[in-house]
Amino acid sequence: MRHRVRGRKLGRNASHRKAMFRNMAVSLIKTVRVDEEDPDRPRVAGRIVTTVPKAKELRPFIEKLITLAKKAAVHESAAAEYATDADRNSEEYQQWRKSDRWQQWSQKISPAVALRRRAFSMLRDRDAVSILFDELAERFADREGGYTRIVRLAEVRLGDAGAQALIEFVGERDREKAKRRAAPVVEEETSGESAVSDDDAEEMMASDLSGDESAESSESDDAPAAEEDSADAAEDGGEDTAADTEEEEAKE
Repeated sequence: MRHRVRGRKLGRNASHRKAMFRNMAVSLIKTVRVDEEDPDRPRVAGRIVTTVPKAKELRPFIEKLITLAKKAAVHESAAAEYATDADRNSEEYQQWRKSDRWQQWSQKISPAVALRRRAFSMLRDRDAVSILFDELAERFADREGGYTRIVRLAEVRLGDAGAQALIEFVGERDREKAKRRAAPVVEEETSGESAVSDDDAEEMMASDLSGDESAESSESDDAPAAEEDSADAAEDGGEDTAADTEEEEAKE
């Protein structure tokens, strides 16, 4: 059972894998500082091409080194308060070396020195360590993680048709997502004729109320007259029916 066994073997033993990751990390870090006059300079800074499994195994190796550099940057900034710019062989430097400021500077800078030595033991290259602590630590100071990116390539490797990928540092060629535009707000235009002021609205409401009151009063005045007409019609109808009955009895 593969308990507590993590990572890919990549067809190599432990020492060979360690050396391979060291060389790949040094190559990737050194591509950050490109010399334009160098004929063997990389075409794109901060990027190397390898196979997909190797890129996936190299990524945590590189990001742990950047984390060490960021931790050292904190101690170096704290020690800069007690540092001096004097020449090493000058009297000012000798006085600073004998003062308490040197003791404080030594205590502040010692963790950063230990972290640099630890990174050097992993890379075994002074130029790569210098780039890592002087440039990459400052570049990713505000980033919490994810310092590298793996992009698969369509072209396979010649010979064995292995899947290729490029691994690069983020931040230089990042694509910005297009922001969605908000839907336009259509405002209803009101013409001068249709616009009604508050005073006009109050006058219209008052006229409507007065019209309703006059209509109610006219209806109340017409109601007694209508009742009298209906009573007269009922009396006339009763007299007609009585006359008709008398005529029928006389005929019989």
